[in-house]
Amino acid sequence: MSGLSYKDSGVDLDKYEQAMQKLPPLMKRTHSSRVMELTGGFAGLFRLNGETSYTDPVLVSGTDGVGTKIKVAMLTQTYNTIGIDLVAMCVNDCLCLGAEPLFFLDYLAMGQDNPPLIADLVEGVSEGCLQASASLIAGETAIMPDVYGKEDFDLAGFCVGVVERERLIDGSKIEAGDVLIGLPSNGFHSNGYSLVRKVVFDHAGLTVDSVFDELGQTVGQALLTPTKIYAAETSAAMTLNQKSTAVTGIAHITGGGLAENLERILPAGVNAQISRDSWTPPACFDWVQQLGNVAPEEMDRVFNMGVGMVFAVRPDRADQLQAAFTEAGGSSFRLGEIQAGERGVTLS
Repeated sequence: MSGLSYKDSGVDLDKYEQAMQKLPPLMKRTHSSRVMELTGGFAGLFRLNGETSYTDPVLVSGTDGVGTKIKVAMLTQTYNTIGIDLVAMCVNDCLCLGAEPLFFLDYLAMGQDNPPLIADLVEGVSEGCLQASASLIAGETAIMPDVYGKEDFDLAGFCVGVVERERLIDGSKIEAGDVLIGLPSNGFHSNGYSLVRKVVFDHAGLTVDSVFDELGQTVGQALLTPTKIYAAETSAAMTLNQKSTAVTGIAHITGGGLAENLERILPAGVNAQISRDSWTPPACFDWVQQLGNVAPEEMDRVFNMGVGMVFAVRPDRADQLQAAFTEAGGSSFRLGEIQAGERGVTLS
């Protein structure tokens, strides 16, 4: 009688090796000249200096996951886009400090070995890194049959960026008179999916193949729209700050909505005045609100409602900032302004 093996416990090392062989090309295509080759290494290497030399660099790091958007990917059997969401949620947080994204690492945990699934997931991470101009330098895939069901998995990761200390943006310089510029989201991004799934699938009884007429897409396609990455726009904004202060604060609008996330960067003594008429939320938000009869206050608290990032900028530089966004390939709108008052956000 032969003894038990690792495969008997649910981990097939041959399949694992097969999966790992698919990943190097997906990583390699994201590499900049600052990535150092390390064949067979246990970690990734990245040179801080290269095309750019820093005087007083500050490293900025952010970590996140995809959340229950994974469940929609499972329903559609589409796995090559949620990696973009993963990169976006981490990178966009780092951008709020004015950082340049440098490199990214991902962590995938699964119930069983599945080489095609692993390749699809990392393909999305790789694509997100290309969009963010970050290098995917390492990662980890853990097979844990006693923790996850056979078809279950989770995806997480983190980004590291850099910014010169004197150019760090933390909101402390925001003052009355600053203008608030919004960058549009392209949908739910990767927040609020527990509510979305409850409304769309459980309450309304729709399926991923149901047609979302307003967008000319299926429900699955609409819900899997990858989170927008704002690296190009933020880089353009930081260029304005090279000689003098223009951008004074950046907020990533995620779970908690516009008011909660914008308030996080406000100093004492100022109030952000936001006009709801300054932008039109994408159709997906009205669709979910109507399907589930969700209160407007709940929508505001859970979703980005069409605003992906907010920039506070000196009033005499606002036009320049919007022009820079346009040149970077993005669009923007004036949300409102900063006024003296009790710290907080007022939407009217």
